[in-house]
Amino acid sequence: MSSATLSLGIILCCAIISWILFILFGQLTVRKLRKNPETKHELGIELVSGWDIINVAQSLALPITLIRRFRKTQISFFYSDADLLIKHTSKFDRILAKVFYWTFTMTGILILIWVCLVTIGILK
Repeated sequence: MSSATLSLGIILCCAIISWILFILFGQLTVRKLRKNPETKHELGIELVSGWDIINVAQSLALPITLIRRFRKTQISFFYSDADLLIKHTSKFDRILAKVFYWTFTMTGILILIWVCLVTIGILK
C-alpha cells in the first residue's frame, strides 16, 4: 500500500467522522434552534441545504470576539448571532459544535494538502 493510499484512507475516515458529527449536531442542536421562534431567523444565511448547521457550529466554535467582529461587517447576514446561540444552547451543544466544526475544517484542509502533495509528486 502506497503512502498516498494510506493517507487518503486516514483522511476519508476523518471525513466520515465529520459527516456523522454533522448529522448529530444538526439533529440535536440546530433542529432545536430552528423550532425556537427567537433563534429561528438568526442562524445565518442558508446558501444550500444544511449550511445553517455549519453557520451555527462556526459561531459556537470560533472565539466570540472574532464572531462579534464578523457581525460588524457588511456581510454580517451570512453569520449567525453567537450571543443569542450561546444563550439558547447547553454546554454539550457547544462542545459538540466545536468538535464538529474543527473536525470538518481540518478534514477539508487535509484533503487540499493531500491533493497538492499528490499533484506535486511528494506522495506516490
